[in-house]
Amino acid sequence: MPRRPKFNFVFPSRRHAWRWLLPILLVFVFLSTLLWLPWQTQRMEANERQEQLIADTLWVEQTIQFQLSRDDESLRLIATEIGNRAASEKRVHDRITALMRNNHEISRIAQFDASGNLVVSTDEAPLSLRDYPVESIMAADDARKSRMPRYSSPARTKILSGAMTLDYHVPIFSGEEYIGDLVASYSLASILNEMVPWWFAQDNEIAITDQDDNTLEARAAGGPGRGVYTHRRPLELPGVTLSLRTNSVKGEPKLLPSLLVASVIALSLGLLWSLYALWRDINRRLAAEGALRQQVAFRTAMENSLMTGLRARDLNGRVTYVNPAFCKMVGIPAEELVGKSPPMPYWAPEAMNEYQQRFSQVLAGQVTPQFETVFQRSGGERFPVLIFESPLVDDTGKQTGWMGSILDISDRKQVEDLNRRQQEKLQASARLATMGEIASTLAHELNQPLAAISSYTTGALNMISNHAAHPGSLDLELLKPALEKAGTQAQRAGHIIRSVHTFVKRREPSREPLTVTELIDSVIPLIELQAHQFFVAINTRIEPNLPVVLADRVMLEQVLLNLTRNAIEAMQEVAPERRILRITAERDPAQRHTVVISVIDNGHGISAEVAERLFSPFFSTKAEGMGMGLNICRTAVEFHGGTLVHAHNPDGGTIFRFSLPGLIESIVPSSADSAIITGK
Repeated sequence: MPRRPKFNFVFPSRRHAWRWLLPILLVFVFLSTLLWLPWQTQRMEANERQEQLIADTLWVEQTIQFQLSRDDESLRLIATEIGNRAASEKRVHDRITALMRNNHEISRIAQFDASGNLVVSTDEAPLSLRDYPVESIMAADDARKSRMPRYSSPARTKILSGAMTLDYHVPIFSGEEYIGDLVASYSLASILNEMVPWWFAQDNEIAITDQDDNTLEARAAGGPGRGVYTHRRPLELPGVTLSLRTNSVKGEPKLLPSLLVASVIALSLGLLWSLYALWRDINRRLAAEGALRQQVAFRTAMENSLMTGLRARDLNGRVTYVNPAFCKMVGIPAEELVGKSPPMPYWAPEAMNEYQQRFSQVLAGQVTPQFETVFQRSGGERFPVLIFESPLVDDTGKQTGWMGSILDISDRKQVEDLNRRQQEKLQASARLATMGEIASTLAHELNQPLAAISSYTTGALNMISNHAAHPGSLDLELLKPALEKAGTQAQRAGHIIRSVHTFVKRREPSREPLTVTELIDSVIPLIELQAHQFFVAINTRIEPNLPVVLADRVMLEQVLLNLTRNAIEAMQEVAPERRILRITAERDPAQRHTVVISVIDNGHGISAEVAERLFSPFFSTKAEGMGMGLNICRTAVEFHGGTLVHAHNPDGGTIFRFSLPGLIESIVPSSADSAIITGK
C-alpha cells in the first residue's frame, strides 16, 4: 500500500498573527459605521433640537415672569400712593392710562372702593367689581385677607368681549383700613402676542394651559405643532399656577447622504493608511522594546545602588515595591513586604496610632509630603526616619498609588540632640554669668526690704512688750499698718528671689502661649537691678491687643536681659538725663500677626567694623566678655521662628529689634500703653 505524502503546514506564530487583525477589524468597523453613523447623526440632531426648544421655552417663561413682575411693581406703587392719600382720582387715572399704554399685555385697569364700586378706570364702562367673574372676585377676597396681591384663575369675561382673562388684584390699605382694590386685567392672547418673540412663535406652537393641561389660549403663527419636540414649563404666579407648553412645527431630521459618502471615503483612506502604519509601527515597537529593556536594566541597577529606601504603595495602602536599601534598613526581605497590607511589620507598637492615622489619610487620597516617624528593625531596634511621599502616576496621568523615599536619620538626630544639649548648657552658663554680674546689686536690693521688715517687726514687738507691761495700752490701729508694710516688703523680696530662681534654673525648653505684657513684666525686676546701678531710667510702651506668642518664657527673658544689659552698659558715658532705656512692643506693619520687640538706648552706638562681626561666636568688645551673648540671643529668637537685627538710633545709640510670630486668631486685650520710670 503506497504511503501517503506528508505535508508540513507552516502556521503564522501568535506573535505575528495579530498584525492582520487590524485590517479585518477596520473592515468590520467600516460596515458597522455605514449602519450606525446615519442613525447616530439623526439622534444627535434630534437631541440638539429638543435642547434648543427647552432653552427657548425657559427664556420665554422668564421673559413673561420679568414683564409681569415689572407690571406688579408699577401697580403696587400706584396702590401705595392711593393708600397714603397722595394721589387724586385724576392722577390715578393718568398713571394707570400711561401704564396700560406702555404695556400692551394689560387690557384694562380699574380702581374699586371697599364696597366694590368703581372709582376710576381706563375705559368708560361703568362696571363694578361684582361684574367680574367668580374666580376674580375670589382672588380679590384672598388678596384683601392676606394683604398681598393675587392673580385670579383664568376665565372668560364679558368685560373683554368673552376673551380668556387673567385678573391681578392689588389690595389698597390706608394703615390697617381696607379702602379698595386695584385690578389689572390681562388677556392671555395679549400675553402670548406681546411677550413671545415672533421668531419663536414662527417655529413653535405655544399655549398657556391650566393644571389639568387644558389649553386656555394658544398662538400658532407657523402652524400647528407636530408633537415631535415638545416641552412644558410651569408658570408660577401668586395665587395661580399655569403652564407654558411648546410644540415645535419641525419634524424628525432627515438623513444626510453627503455625510454617508464622506464617511465611506474617509474610512477607505483610513484602511489603506492603517496597512502602511501597521508595518511601520511593528518596526518602531521592536526598537522601543529593546530600548525599554535597556532602561529597565539601568533603573534596576540604579535603585539597587541607592542608600535611600524606596517604597511604593497602591491607593489601598498595599506595598507594591521596595528596593534593597529599604529591605536592608528594616531587616525584612522584599518577598515578605510586597503585597503586604497594614499593619506593617516595621511599625513600632508605641507609634501605632500615628501609623493608623496616616494610613487613613492614604485611603482618603491625602498624604503628608514630608514627615518624621519611627520604624523598627526585624530585631526590635527603633530608629528615626524621614519620609518623602509623592503621587505615583501611570503613563496616562492617572494616579495609581504613592511613592515614598525613606532616609535613616539616626546619625542626624544624635548630632541634633548633642547640639541641643550644648546649646542648653551654654544658655545656662550665660544665665549664671549674668546673675554673677548683678549679684552685688541683688544683695543691695534685698537688704532694703529686709531692713524694712526688721524695723517694722521690731516696732511691733516693742508695742506688744509695752502692752504686757501696761495692759490696755496696745493700739491695734498702729500695729496693723506696721505688719502690713512688713508683709509687703517680704513679698517684694520674695518676688525678686523667685525671678532670679526661675531665670537660672536648669530646665528643658517648653513653649506655652504667652502675652508680651507677661514676658516684659516678668523680666522688669531683673532689668531694674542693673538700671539702678547705673542710674538708668526704664520706659516701656506696649501696643494694645498684640497677638499671643507660643514661646519659651525663660529663653526670651534671657534675650531681653542680655539686650537690656548691653544697652545699659552702652549709656555709662552719656549724660545722666540721656540715660533712658526704652522697651517697645508693637505689630509688624507688613505681617499683622507678628510681634516686634525693640530695645533702644542712647549710648555710643556700634561702629561699622564691629557691626560686621556683632553676632559672631566668641567676638566681644568687652575685656571680660565671652562673646556669646548676642549669638545666644539670635539662636533663641530663631528657635521661635523670628529674627534679630540691629539698627542705628537717629537720636544716638542703637536699636536691637527681634520679631516673634503670633498665634493667629489668638488676640488678647491688654491694658493701655504703660510707662515704668525708675532711676535716681
